[in-house]
Amino acid sequence: MRVPRRLQDIHLLALDLATALLITVVYVGFTRMSGDDVQPGYTGPAWAGVLVAAAVGLPVAVRRPWPVPAAVTALAGASAATLLDITREPWTAVGLTLYMVALTVPPRRSVPVLAASLTLAAAAVTAGEVVVTPAETWSGALGVTAMVWLVLGGGWVAGFAVRTRRAREADRAAHRAERALVEERLRIARELHDIVSHSLSLIVVKAGVAGHVAQRRPEEAQEALRVIEQTGRAAMTEMRRTLGVLRTDSRSAPLGPVPGVDALGGLADQARQAGVDVDLDVRVPDGGLPAGIALAVHRIVQESLTNAVRHASPARCRVTVEADAREVRIDVTDDGIRGAGRERTGGHGLMGMRERAMTHGGTFSAGPRPEGGFAVSVRLPQDGTRTTA
Repeated sequence: MRVPRRLQDIHLLALDLATALLITVVYVGFTRMSGDDVQPGYTGPAWAGVLVAAAVGLPVAVRRPWPVPAAVTALAGASAATLLDITREPWTAVGLTLYMVALTVPPRRSVPVLAASLTLAAAAVTAGEVVVTPAETWSGALGVTAMVWLVLGGGWVAGFAVRTRRAREADRAAHRAERALVEERLRIARELHDIVSHSLSLIVVKAGVAGHVAQRRPEEAQEALRVIEQTGRAAMTEMRRTLGVLRTDSRSAPLGPVPGVDALGGLADQARQAGVDVDLDVRVPDGGLPAGIALAVHRIVQESLTNAVRHASPARCRVTVEADAREVRIDVTDDGIRGAGRERTGGHGLMGMRERAMTHGGTFSAGPRPEGGFAVSVRLPQDGTRTTA
């Protein structure tokens, strides 16, 4: 179960507070330890020791909201603790604050903080080991300095590594979002092409009929104009529904059922009105098809009939849609455009049908028939496996 972000923040702040109190208590204990000839202890007033202990430990509690001030305060406290012989502890609190500096602050600011910390640490350790405690040697100072640098540098490197990983993940997430947006725009473009191409093809055909028979058979012209009006209204409704997903406020987008297999009869009627004799045969399970596949079937049949109206009318066209548990088979054939050199050219419609088939892991083929006309054949798998061409 995913923990809410706010609860995670509270948990981390509580952990930092507990760590800060623990470090402070440990340093207060160091101030009460008596020294010896090898390692002198703290001999100053108790209040000063407690103040230094608080300066070292308490900044850890606020390292997340104020990383740089916390690091500076802890660095000052650790330097004072080293110079006052409170402890030779390797500056763990400073390392914890530098981790957060590298994690949350841009490198142009966190690198100078790290450099200043390493420089001040080397100076404080050298002064504490060689000047304050003359019995110590330069080699001892170098050893302690190396240990402190390892803690400070390790904290900063760990924070920078986490920052880099998070930035990389954010870039990948942004790339995925951008790719999803492009794919959605392409889907909308395909939808609009299918809607506009189908509707305008029918409108152009019926407008030509109306212009041809307007004076001799006005009743036919009126019928053609009625079909044009109905087709235009239906196209506007579909376009509003498709473009609604582009609105900023999705609640204002018009809602309606996604066209599917049930609407194939309407497509056939529109094609018949445009002069194509359509024989429609649809056989699907009682439960219907998944919404995505049903929409693909509708658009493929729509584009195929649009091509028949545009390139083959008047003609006969047979549309067969069969589905079983394994796949959906779509076959659209017409007998228009006979003769050599009259093959219809491919366009965005054929590419759109191919892309829809590929999106569902299916196959697509289209081309002229040997006996004349044109054929479109599509196979869409329903079991999640890809079909073979």
